[in-house]
Amino acid sequence: MNGVLGRANPLVLVAVGLLALVASLGVRSLLTAVITTGVYVLALALMLPSRSGHPLRFATVVLGGVSVAYSTWLLGGGHLDVAATAGLRIAVLALPGVAVAPLIEPMALADQLGQRLRLPHRFVVSFAAALQRFEQLGQTWQHLSRARRSRGFGPGRGPVSRGRHAASVTFGLLVTTMREATSASIAMDARGFARARRRTWAEPAPWTATDTAVLLVGVLLAAVPYAVGLFSGA
Repeated sequence: MNGVLGRANPLVLVAVGLLALVASLGVRSLLTAVITTGVYVLALALMLPSRSGHPLRFATVVLGGVSVAYSTWLLGGGHLDVAATAGLRIAVLALPGVAVAPLIEPMALADQLGQRLRLPHRFVVSFAAALQRFEQLGQTWQHLSRARRSRGFGPGRGPVSRGRHAASVTFGLLVTTMREATSASIAMDARGFARARRRTWAEPAPWTATDTAVLLVGVLLAAVPYAVGLFSGA
C-alpha cells in the first residue's frame, strides 16, 4: 500500500482530512487518544508516498498538540492524563490534513468538485484560481526579495532592518497579488465565465477503485476512537 494516497483523487484526500474531525470528536480518554493516534500514524506511514512534501510540516502538528496539552495542564488543575488527551486529540485532528495537503492539486480538485459534486462552475474555477495563487505566494515572495536585494535594498543584520525589509516585501506581495487577481478576473470574463450557463471540462474526473479503498480506509480510521471507547468503556 506504499504510496496509495498519491494515486487517490484530491476529493478523496479532502474527505480523509475532514473525517479526521469526526475522529477527534470521539477522543475522550487517554487510551482512546493513544490508540487512535497510533493507528493514524501507522496508516499514513503505509499509505503516503516516499516524497510527499517537506517532513518539517509535521512539526506544526507536534507544536499544536504540545501547546494545547501544556495549556490544558496549566489551566486544568495539573491532570496529566487530561492534558495528554487534549494534545493527542489535536494531533488526530490535524495530522491527516497536514499529511495529504501537498498531494492536492488545485486543478484536479476543481475537476472533481465540478464534475462529481456538480458545484457551480464559476465557484469551482474561482476556487481553483485562488488555490493556485496561494501556492505561488512563496515563489512571488522570493522573487520580490531577490529584486530588492539586486537593487541594493536588502535587509541588514539588525532586527529593525529585517522588519522593514519584510514589511516592504509584504506590501509588494499584496500589490502583485491584487494585480494578478485583476488580470485573472478580466481573462475569465473575456472567456465567458460571467455569462455562460453550461460549461465543458478539459480534463475528466475519474473515480477509481483506489479512491473507493482510500475513502473506506478514511471512514474506518474515523471510527477507531468510537470503537475503542465502546469496547473499553471509556
